Amino acid sequence: MAYLQLRGIEKFFGEHRAIKGIDLTIEQGEFIVFVGPSGCGKSTLLRLIAGLESIDGGTLMLDGRDITDQPSSKRDLAMVFQSYALYPHMSVYENMSFALKLAKVDKQVIDEKVQNAARILNLTQYLQRTPKELSGGQRQRVAIGRAIVRAPKVFLFDEPLSNLDAALRGQTRVEIAKLHRDLGATTIYVTHDQVEAMTLADRVVVLRDGQIEQVGSPLELYDRPANQFVAQFIGTPQMNVVPYAQLPAPVQQLAPQAATGGAVGLRPECVAVRAGAPVGQGGVASGQVELVEALGAETLIYVRTTQGAQVVARQSERTGLQAGDAVALDIAAEHAHWFDSAGRVVAPAVAAAA
Repeated sequence: MAYLQLRGIEKFFGEHRAIKGIDLTIEQGEFIVFVGPSGCGKSTLLRLIAGLESIDGGTLMLDGRDITDQPSSKRDLAMVFQSYALYPHMSVYENMSFALKLAKVDKQVIDEKVQNAARILNLTQYLQRTPKELSGGQRQRVAIGRAIVRAPKVFLFDEPLSNLDAALRGQTRVEIAKLHRDLGATTIYVTHDQVEAMTLADRVVVLRDGQIEQVGSPLELYDRPANQFVAQFIGTPQMNVVPYAQLPAPVQQLAPQAATGGAVGLRPECVAVRAGAPVGQGGVASGQVELVEALGAETLIYVRTTQGAQVVARQSERTGLQAGDAVALDIAAEHAHWFDSAGRVVAPAVAAAA
């Protein structure tokens, strides 16, 4: 039996059906990440699990117990918010121990749990400081520590790193991954950040318009997206999706019949750019460089093809190409994802070599 099970979960805000019959099973110890565009329902779904919003339809089971109508305080879950939600007049120690004090836990047990959480999160030397004396990353670690001391059955994270700068996001992401590995806790994490989803998750749940589009491991979603929406949402830069009409003739000839009114999807690493005009074999197109992004370890080259499509290529080598240069594109058509006019996959891509 699944540790956490959502069966037909629904949520209405007035006449608006925000969550549309979600079915999902989560195993004990899994790290699940909810991703999707703004307004897709990922934070709402997390709040329904947490008990911060009432469930209008369906059932929610945790470890064999129906918690659908249980108040948040009775669900044995702990949530970490984007805004930290710390008490400004309390010390770090007091913030981390507050929920246990309310539950009238023995003082010695409280101290052991707070000290252990502080050690895990490198907060021991800050226990007597107030939140205003801490950096943003330290405040977020205090919020995580407050959840740890409760020893919940499930940790819930609602975009916890979005208020941090890029360097702190990377550092804290690593800390969260280590924390999950050390605690082995079941975790549900909401984010809009591709890197967080790809690096943290055991499985990713892609949501759109209150429904699940696909569930799978990060690389399953990257290599075998269920549809065009998932294909373009997973991966940075996003997948090139070129309408059939804008494909060069040699590539059009490779299209399955159902894709003739649709499009082809190509990951940026499946497009190679070389100087000069295209010659020779099929799968080759021509175009002009619009932008080169030299990122050090990799280079992104944006090209406008002679058919009018914009394509981005990713390569590990540096380049001397500049905007305006005429180039040829070599397309790895064997790794193409073909979509029909409704965005459905009509032929699976050949999986990348292991």
